[in-house]
Amino acid sequence: MANGQSFLDKFSEVSARIGNQVHLRSLRDGFATIMPVFILAGLAALFNNVLFTFLWSVNPASPGIFPNADILATAQYWGAALSQGALSISAILLCGMVGYSLATNKRFDNPISCVVVSLAVFFIMMPQTVTANLAATSPLVTDEVTSAAVTGAFITNYTGTNGMFTAIIIGLLAPTLFIKVSGVEKLRIKMPEGVPPAVEKSFNVLIPMLLTLGAFGVLSMVLYAGFQTDVTALINTFIQTPLRALTTNPIGLVVIYSLGVFLFTLGIHQSTINGVLVEPVLTIVLTEAMELYATGGIDAVIARPDLYLNMNVINVYALMGGSGCTLALLIATFICGKWKPSKEIAKLGLLPGIFNINEPVIYGYPIVFNIPLMVPFVLNTIIGILVGYFATVIGLVSPTCIQVPWTTPIIASGLLSTGMDWRAAVLQVVLLALYVVIYIPFMKASEAAQRKQFEMAE
Repeated sequence: MANGQSFLDKFSEVSARIGNQVHLRSLRDGFATIMPVFILAGLAALFNNVLFTFLWSVNPASPGIFPNADILATAQYWGAALSQGALSISAILLCGMVGYSLATNKRFDNPISCVVVSLAVFFIMMPQTVTANLAATSPLVTDEVTSAAVTGAFITNYTGTNGMFTAIIIGLLAPTLFIKVSGVEKLRIKMPEGVPPAVEKSFNVLIPMLLTLGAFGVLSMVLYAGFQTDVTALINTFIQTPLRALTTNPIGLVVIYSLGVFLFTLGIHQSTINGVLVEPVLTIVLTEAMELYATGGIDAVIARPDLYLNMNVINVYALMGGSGCTLALLIATFICGKWKPSKEIAKLGLLPGIFNINEPVIYGYPIVFNIPLMVPFVLNTIIGILVGYFATVIGLVSPTCIQVPWTTPIIASGLLSTGMDWRAAVLQVVLLALYVVIYIPFMKASEAAQRKQFEMAE
């Protein structure tokens, strides 16, 4: 037992260090900062494809309550504008926020300059000539020509969801180099007393910023002249594709995510692993699904099975009440619980649990180091991921394609995240009942152990 405890302590320490590593923590913070923008884009797409269509559609298959094509087009322009403002520049937003988060986490005295460096490098590394598809109404379009090489333009393949991996790497790498160079005292330009602080800071980082941007400019030139490629293409080939294949594979996801959930039973928040290894990748997949839903509706998302396994599959089906689906544990305690302290904690944890906040249960029930409850805590997460994914694959429910806040209660989260598919809400209720059944015997064993410990203590 001593050896086992020593191993758990070392394992917990290593996991905590990984989760607190400054670059990984900055990545998590950057995503958290721009998450409201993604939620707004998801709601706009939901309004466009469900509410507005329900009200004003003139489609014979599903006519709206007040059929009017002009009003529908005007209303959907609002939703499309919000989606474009969020999703088409999502890589730009992420790059800047990751750079800022890294600067603040490293306690750099001029974090805004890291945003400037991150964004400048992000555009420096883009190709200067891109291939643009020509609209059918363009006078340049003929029967033979439907695309053309364009200079002086940026395309959403680089600034939108497809460029988010590039944004992450540049947002971490460019400020790191910039901060390192800024630490060289000889490169600082000394200003006389009385100069405004903002001016002094800008001159302090002038030479480091020039050197950093110039170095990435040389790298961009080498990639173009020597290999006829750009950094986004390289990242997609050697980093994004393998990492995405691992994380969007149900077996790989279950192994990685359940490991993070298991760490929660040792007192280490699951976000130390999942927040830096799983959630960024699956959030990118979700934003791609959301972008597709905004332009083509739910049928367009159904046609892309590679987008089925995204962050919402976990939030909607595997995190009812929070990590470990502890809302089911609270219900099981109300139904079968006989240990008064557990029932009191269940009463206190019910309201937060409805909104998927379960720290009171994790540390108060407790889940931490409670061996009987470790099993259902991890098992229910695995079941939720696999059932949610395979139910989508066989067409039992629509794919999750709308970013909703993780605090959204069950039923509402199932409806909203799938474009108002009632079957997803029903599946949530069925899964919740299953989780309760699974928790009951382990909850009884936990109560028996706690009662025995109490008697021994007395």
